[in-house]
Amino acid sequence: MNAIYLDHNATTPVHPDVLEAMLPLLKEDFGNPSSTHSRGRSARVKMDEAREQVAALIHADAREIVFTSGGTESDNLAILGAARALRDKGRHIVTARVEHPAVLNACLELQKEGFVIDYAPVDEFGRVRLDGLEALISDETVLITIQSANSEVGTLQPIAAIGEIARDREILFHTDAVQSAGKVPLDVKEVPVDLLSLSSHKLYGPKGVGALYVRRGLPQLVPLIVGGGQEKKRRGGTENLPGIAGFGRAAELAAGDLEQEAERLRQLKRRLRDGVSSLQGVRFFGHPDESLPNTLNLGFEGVDGQTLMIRLDLDQIYVSTGTACSSGSVLPSDVLTAMGMPEEQMRQSIRISFGRSNGTEDVERVAEALVRIVTDIREKQRMAS
Repeated sequence: MNAIYLDHNATTPVHPDVLEAMLPLLKEDFGNPSSTHSRGRSARVKMDEAREQVAALIHADAREIVFTSGGTESDNLAILGAARALRDKGRHIVTARVEHPAVLNACLELQKEGFVIDYAPVDEFGRVRLDGLEALISDETVLITIQSANSEVGTLQPIAAIGEIARDREILFHTDAVQSAGKVPLDVKEVPVDLLSLSSHKLYGPKGVGALYVRRGLPQLVPLIVGGGQEKKRRGGTENLPGIAGFGRAAELAAGDLEQEAERLRQLKRRLRDGVSSLQGVRFFGHPDESLPNTLNLGFEGVDGQTLMIRLDLDQIYVSTGTACSSGSVLPSDVLTAMGMPEEQMRQSIRISFGRSNGTEDVERVAEALVRIVTDIREKQRMAS
């Protein structure tokens, strides 16, 4: 029986073409991009190619891409770097409770430095209420940071509208697009966003590499890492060239079939919803329409999510009960709490996130397993009561 991996929002396997792009840079083409000899110049060319590939995924200019160690560093550089650069202008930031911990904890760091952090309200789907966000803005506001898509429930945020609000008020707007990049179209020429975070391992690239889009004309970000002045003095340290090359190839692959793959994933999600709809007491969390094509968060009345995840694991079906970055905790999800969900329902929640390796046969097996396991758990509870 083959294993079925359904936790692609946590991480994805490296695509074979990505690995192929990386291997030469781990062997013969190992030069330092900062070196001026031929090996170094060759490395620089490879890095420039990858920068173009990553930029193309979001329709940016290659000069606007800063390579980092991943999504967390990108979020930190955007938020801490921008806020510290603008501290003389104002010390107020607007975000939301449904953000990734990399965003929320960066904001808490700024709070220690005297910044005021306000949290925009969200509706029952986890979508930011625009009127509530606008009401929080003041003359002191220097940054709005709202994610493009939520990793846990899949809800897409109205980033175009938020960007317009920020642009009209001359406030910087950052969006964490780690989960949406490669799954839904992103165009920084169409959406008024100033800073945008990306991560390689969410789109079939290697772990340990990410990028931050920094719109041309912004004030110089205060760097988190100082050193030899790499990345135009925005991020010191010798670049992870094999990882960057892999990231570039992964971005190129994602851009090449983005719409077709998104529709295929939507069909898998619909098929699974239909497959479990016969069960009584099934609930679906997150926005029904404005959602990532691959993400389904659901729960079953009377069935603990952790128990269900373990039972599925025994069937070699791998799902999640929350974001991987906080999976060591069994506390209720911060995202579901912000959505106003009762704690009992929160504890029932599991997240299924499809990817390239999944097909209709996987969906049929998972649907059958869910129906069988949920029915068994409920029957044992009935007999014990």
